Amino acid sequence: MTSARRAPRPSGAAMRFDGAAPVTVVLVRHGETPLTVTRAMSGSSVEGPALTAAGRVQAAKAADVVHRIGRELWPDLPYPSEVRASPMVRTRQTAASVGRRIGQHVVVDDAFAECDFGDWEGLGVPEIDERWPGLLRRWYTKPDVPAPGGESLRDVGRRVEAGLGRVLEAGTDRTVVVVSHAMSIRAAVGVTLGMPADAWAWLRVLAGSVTVLRWWPDGMREAVVVGMPTDV
Repeated sequence: MTSARRAPRPSGAAMRFDGAAPVTVVLVRHGETPLTVTRAMSGSSVEGPALTAAGRVQAAKAADVVHRIGRELWPDLPYPSEVRASPMVRTRQTAASVGRRIGQHVVVDDAFAECDFGDWEGLGVPEIDERWPGLLRRWYTKPDVPAPGGESLRDVGRRVEAGLGRVLEAGTDRTVVVVSHAMSIRAAVGVTLGMPADAWAWLRVLAGSVTVLRWWPDGMREAVVVGMPTDV
């Protein structure tokens, strides 16, 4: 679908005074895993876990939403033409569903991996608080505080922002799907909107949800939607 055939920018879209085209990035959070259910820390230091049966259904529903982009859903946007995924099993499985739905191969991109939670990997909040009293709260509210043996929120933001920059450099007037994780998607929204890093955790990014961001070469940015559920 070419830009000439797409619908005009709708009322309420970010204002532009020229015809410059952005790159559109559709960030899909992976479907449910066993650690999503228990709310344990599931980062990038291990490849697993895989999707649950419910997570595979969420992935399929997210793929259906992606397929509608540039058609009846946000018809002013280009139809998705590329799929990238974090290297984790859960994101590659979700991305495979998206790729099949829109007829694209999946490219693994380390920039969009989840935060490395270091020694917290696989642990729940009560156990973390017992072993590192107060540190988890500081990690969420002080963006330069790293998880023990892992990353800080600021680290994630730098990595994700660099990844989005490379997507922009590869060309505009296209839509790229990136299957990623809760903290990485929060960071992507945060750097897009210039939010302070200690506010990124305030964003709700549920399993299987879709977030759509647009970046222009001149630095203008737009959030089309953040954390839209796809399994309702």
